[in-house]
This record gives sequence, structure tokens and C-alpha cells, in this order.
Amino acid sequence: MCRIPFAQYCARVEHLLKSRYGIAVITRDIPDPLTGDLDGLEIHIDYSVTPAQRLFLLAHLFGHTVQWNVDPETFELGQQYKPPVAKALFPAILAYEQEAACYGLFLLHEAGVTGVDDWFSKYSACDQAYLMAFYRTGEKHDFQTFWPELVTPIAPKPVPPFTPKRRSFRMDGVVI
Repeated sequence: MCRIPFAQYCARVEHLLKSRYGIAVITRDIPDPLTGDLDGLEIHIDYSVTPAQRLFLLAHLFGHTVQWNVDPETFELGQQYKPPVAKALFPAILAYEQEAACYGLFLLHEAGVTGVDDWFSKYSACDQAYLMAFYRTGEKHDFQTFWPELVTPIAPKPVPPFTPKRRSFRMDGVVI
């Protein structure tokens, strides 16, 4: 199996985030059980995550950053889910998460990060399954138990032009 150079890829992505998109990446202590947060202008990642977790968070939180800056209604969408969440809302949540993943994969490609599409698609599917379980029950389970063996590949979605604007950090348990 080919080893993915996660730390090198993180460096490429962070450079692109700052130089092209004007988004700062801050590494700091994020209160447990969170691993990352965003405010529309910055992405914050806990200092204790692995390079693989960091790469996922950089791409995924960038996807939400794009959403929040392109369509301000998505900021509200991303703020409102506290468990238990009505099943009728799951399609909107999944669409929101899937679009963030598509923007995230585009960012990875733009940064020259290759050979990770299957990994990123599986990580995104795992994250979505984990979130749906959390939204149904309010309980946080072992993340890895949601890791899929097979998954439909994510298609990268081109990032529309946007100007990052600071909103507020989510620190309410949504980014878990």
C-alpha cells in the first residue's frame, strides 16, 4: 500500500489557503471533543491531531468556509443542528456536508495533492456517518467504527470567487 505524505500535503494546502484564498490556519488547543473550528476567515485546528486528520480538516473546513462566504444562509444552516435532530432535516445536512467535501477535494487537487481521492472520499463518508449518528442520538461514538470499505467517489467542485469574511467560531460541538 502506498503511504500518503500527509505532513507534506498539509504544508502545500496551508500555503495555498493563505496565498490564494487569504485564509489563515491557526494551530492551537481546541477544547475537547472538538478537533477544528472555523469563522469564515480562519481555520483553527487542534495541535494534537495527526497529519491525516489535519489534512482532512484543512480541506473539509475550507469547504465550509467557501459555503459560508458564497451563501450566507449556509452559515445559519451549519449553526443550527443540535441533537436530537429531526430525520426530515438529514437530507439538507448531508447535502451541506457533501458540498463541503466537494470543495475540499477541489482544494486538494489545486494544491497538487494527488493519490488521496479514495482516502478523502472514505474519510468524508465516515465523518458524515459519524455526524448522522451523533445528530440522531447526541452520543459520540468511536469515529473509526464508521469507516466505510467502499464508497462513491467525491467529485471535486470548483471554488467560486469569494472574499473571506469573519463570522463567529462554531465552538458549539458541531465540528466534532
